[in-house]
Amino acid sequence: MIKDGFFLEKIQIEGPYNFDLVLDRLSNDPLNQVDIENRSVKVPMLLNHPIVAEVKATGTTDKPEFLIYGTDGPLKEKAAERLSEIFQWHLPLETIHMHFQNTELKPIFEAHYGTPIVLDFDPYACILKCIIHQQLNLAFAHTLTERFVKAYGFEKDGVWFYPLPEKVAELKVDELRELQFSGRKAEYVIGIAKETAAGNLNFDELKNLSDEEIYDKLIKLRGVGPWTVQNFLMFGLGRRNLFPAADIGIQNALKKLFKLEAKPTLEEMETFSKSWDPYLSYASLYLWRSIE
Repeated sequence: MIKDGFFLEKIQIEGPYNFDLVLDRLSNDPLNQVDIENRSVKVPMLLNHPIVAEVKATGTTDKPEFLIYGTDGPLKEKAAERLSEIFQWHLPLETIHMHFQNTELKPIFEAHYGTPIVLDFDPYACILKCIIHQQLNLAFAHTLTERFVKAYGFEKDGVWFYPLPEKVAELKVDELRELQFSGRKAEYVIGIAKETAAGNLNFDELKNLSDEEIYDKLIKLRGVGPWTVQNFLMFGLGRRNLFPAADIGIQNALKKLFKLEAKPTLEEMETFSKSWDPYLSYASLYLWRSIE
């Protein structure tokens, strides 16, 4: 089907899937081109060359349906596959929802029914974003990331793409310092780009490794700690059983949920989370949602 000069495809998936809550969370990042009223988002994808697809919801939480624009051509199948991966359309959320009905997280899962984990649009961009966001409040983290992308990335159809690793690898620390990066954070970002550009960090290969194998590989990189690896596994690759216990947001959500006087200890968090396995990533997401 063609509409306004663009190829249009209709996708129907199994519910529940609350795309309005997806858009709400995506809209927190100023780089994302989200249209809440139109129930749509533009998605930048690097598939040999840059593609911008627009995903528009036309269904409901229980009967999700989407229209996809802009993916026609030789990369149509690859683009469709990547969109399904980003939005986790293949995952039956009802199974996960039912898992939490007999746990303390039931009220949160009821309140945010059908919220999926949505991946960052590019795994390389995800790990860069994780490093930029380290030890910053969320507002400034988004500001710093936006400066970085608009200074060294590129724009297509009104959507920004993260700068290519080859470009970032050639940057000097002082150039990123001008954007208000710390010297060390600038070194980390440039270092990751150099490893990627040299082929030592291959994100297609990472997808085929276990969580443990990915952890062992990434933790060796300068600037990458457990929090960064866990966030990358969740939002870069969509792994389902991660619980970043050191995350302040999760600690605050648990404090609120269990009406604790202080933030929970790591031992308390381990006890709380036992019944949430094997969907700890979804427990993490819904806990974040509960305080956003």
